[in-house]
Amino acid sequence: MTDQSTRPSDRAGASPDAIKSHYDMGNAFFKLVLDPEMIYSCAMFEADEDLATAQRRKLDHHIAAAHAANAGRVLDIGCGWGAMLRRLVDHAGVGHAVGLTLSPAQAEWIRSHGHPKIEVREQDWRDHRPEHRYDAIISVGAFEHFVQKGLDPKVKLDAYREFFAYCDSVLVPGRRLSLQTIAYSERHKVMPLLEKTFPESDLPLEWEPIAAAEGTFSLIAARNDADHYYRTLRIWERNLLAHHDEAVALVGAARTDEFRRYLRLSASGFKIGMVSLLRLSFVKKY
Repeated sequence: MTDQSTRPSDRAGASPDAIKSHYDMGNAFFKLVLDPEMIYSCAMFEADEDLATAQRRKLDHHIAAAHAANAGRVLDIGCGWGAMLRRLVDHAGVGHAVGLTLSPAQAEWIRSHGHPKIEVREQDWRDHRPEHRYDAIISVGAFEHFVQKGLDPKVKLDAYREFFAYCDSVLVPGRRLSLQTIAYSERHKVMPLLEKTFPESDLPLEWEPIAAAEGTFSLIAARNDADHYYRTLRIWERNLLAHHDEAVALVGAARTDEFRRYLRLSASGFKIGMVSLLRLSFVKKY
């Protein structure tokens, strides 16, 4: 396991400390807001179903898009609290699932389940060097943290190319990568809310992940589910309000109110088209 304090300072992405500042508000806090599986990313809804059902559909979408069912080894980059890892091994027949996170709280949560087919590492993907290639890669809600604000557009695109080159290096030829990320629309390139909530992160433009994959991966499918994230965020806000006093007791009134503003303003961004929710699937060329 890598000591995150040794992470090179010249890397383009957010630092571990910046990641921890948001995701380590405490497992107890996020348990008040999220679904029972602790999934902190956009769900995939049909009709009037509840959040937990929609989140399971999202997991299954990425498993199918990555052709991960019954695979021997699958990598989850940015594994959160491990819902994808559990779905892979408990329902999709995966032999061994490896999750990467920079959040000690998330890693502790996953390890507490003691699943023999799941391995979690507090490790940046750049530092992860597996002994054997993976049969599928899934990454949900991590791509947003791969570059810092203020980078030259070429440097930013090169950072995304580094990610796809890395995936190429650890993936079996002909296998698939399923990616989910928030992205700016072409018309809107500034979302000040992120500067406080995620102080070292910037979002890609809609076309940048596709352009960065060129040469190593071919795009198989793409969809923009901004309306699904709007709906997810509103449910999270309702959950927070329903447990407001408990949340204040855990993190204080100021952080609780700030988190609610983050949920409301983010929802507005998706509703008006400032940001998109991309679900992209790629196949490795060679």
